[in-house]
Amino acid sequence: MLTLSPQDMQAIWLSARVAIAATIISVPFGFAAAYLLVFVRVPAKAMLEGLINLPLVLPPVVVGYLLLLLFGQSGPLGGLLHSLGIRVVFTLTGAVIASAVVGFPLLVRSIRTGMEDIDKRYLQASRTLGARWWDTLLTIILPLSGRAVLAGMTLMFARSLGEFGATIILAGNIPGVTQTIPLAIYEYTNTPGGDRLARGAAGQ
Repeated sequence: MLTLSPQDMQAIWLSARVAIAATIISVPFGFAAAYLLVFVRVPAKAMLEGLINLPLVLPPVVVGYLLLLLFGQSGPLGGLLHSLGIRVVFTLTGAVIASAVVGFPLLVRSIRTGMEDIDKRYLQASRTLGARWWDTLLTIILPLSGRAVLAGMTLMFARSLGEFGATIILAGNIPGVTQTIPLAIYEYTNTPGGDRLARGAAGQ
């Protein structure tokens, strides 16, 4: 019989909160990025695409370290946020940011695929009828790419649930604050006699 400790339940709850928040926050940006890559002629598009996909190429620990440099107190964004009383490092906000950055490429790829599958004749007909770009976006592109957006959200949510490397570097492994299920399992496996607890947290 599966038995979970209060710490495990808290880790599950934090994992769900982080994954949901990272997914919801990333959707508008992911949709905008996919729209730029598919429908807009922008300079250095290949560089933009490479930058978006960078978290897929780099090890998650490296991504976490780069985020730590960015959001640390001496970092370009961290210093500004610190002056405003906002702290990212070793907080739940940091865990959300780490999960969002790591899962973002999967979201963009899925939405981009859906947009590329849209029949271009619909867009041409829209322009012929004098529709503004936002009318085309809201009445054609968004509805026809809805399934791709949902698929991308599902992929990103699943990726965020399992995120470990970037999260432990940026947010740490603080029980009740930033300890998600992957971090809890990691802690159990590094504790003498923690194998049983690790299996329980993993649902085995």
